[in-house]
Amino acid sequence: MKVLVINCGSSSLKYQLIDSESGEALVTGLCERIGIDGRLVYKPANGEKRIFEDKLPDHQVAVSNVLAAISNPEYGVIGSLDEIDAVGHRVVHGGETFNRSVIINDEVIKAIEECNDLAPLHNPANIIGINACTKLMPGVPQVAVFDTAFHQTMPDKAYMYGLPYEYYEKYKVRRYGFHGTSHSYVSKRVIDILSLDKNNSKVIVCHLGNGASISAVMNGKSVDTSMGLTPLEGLVMGTRSGDIDPAIMEFIAKKENLSISEIMNVLNKKSGVQGMSGLTSDFRDIDEGIKKGNNRARLAREVFCYKAAKVVGSYVAAMNGVDAIVFTAGIGENDGVVRKEICSYLGFLGLTVDDEKNAVRGEEVVISTPDSKVKALVVPTNEELAICRETVALVK
Repeated sequence: MKVLVINCGSSSLKYQLIDSESGEALVTGLCERIGIDGRLVYKPANGEKRIFEDKLPDHQVAVSNVLAAISNPEYGVIGSLDEIDAVGHRVVHGGETFNRSVIINDEVIKAIEECNDLAPLHNPANIIGINACTKLMPGVPQVAVFDTAFHQTMPDKAYMYGLPYEYYEKYKVRRYGFHGTSHSYVSKRVIDILSLDKNNSKVIVCHLGNGASISAVMNGKSVDTSMGLTPLEGLVMGTRSGDIDPAIMEFIAKKENLSISEIMNVLNKKSGVQGMSGLTSDFRDIDEGIKKGNNRARLAREVFCYKAAKVVGSYVAAMNGVDAIVFTAGIGENDGVVRKEICSYLGFLGLTVDDEKNAVRGEEVVISTPDSKVKALVVPTNEELAICRETVALVK
């Protein structure tokens, strides 16, 4: 089977067309800076990499451009869209409704839409991807793979909030966690790379991108993660505030005469690295700003790294130890400066970064020195292959 995997992030869209029998990606690519300017990267397995500097105002245009590229008569990898047997979609939040992957139909789309307020940056983008594929490939089965599934193994002491219990009973207000497909795939790769005993292992996964989360994976199962009821909780991110004093919402609302919805828009879309720097949520632009002496850009990166290091330290305590700390996703895989700065807070673990190995971008590598007691690694995530396997299992 040929499975098209669509992974819509808040400002990006990763895609792969995968041969499910071999696991080979016939083409991989990325639409990035969606809503900023736009860039489409197209890389066929047996062809020339192409980069298109096209405007991508929204995810619908991005999906349309991807489908046009993979079926292009000159450089496409398929003759027509009819060769695509199924589509697998990463969907961020399934609430209490979904605890496993499902074949998409009208009822599923409606249920996903009902979770939009829990993931306002992602679920709407996920639905746009689903609708675009439905329009362009009518009749092709589609599967939703939910980010929340991997973290369902968290114990209640990790997922409960210090709120009246009735809110959990009535509204299922609890911590769910996200990036589950990535955390699952990467933690398993670390166990394989280091030849750890899955049933006696402690791994911390740092999924650092425009959206960022960290998870504690003990014996192959998620026992804690930094995101919560929504992807807003946890780390400082590209445009999200992460953890703040809840009273700030009322304070700012009164000062600025803002509604709850307007405050939430600020916290989700105008805060984080972008809000602090006043520049952008893209770390490449932040790095350029720092080189030019922009102090707010420097501060944004320092806050991002400091917060991440604090969460890593807390998960060492939660698991009473750690074997490995792994970096993945756009920033985690490609920004050696961020990785080293985070690790600089973790010397108490006996962790030292090898600068030469840490200079890599997007490669699977151990970046700690051989004598480090705790290993640090870079493992490019492959959410797409995991989503492909879930899709095939349901539609084959």
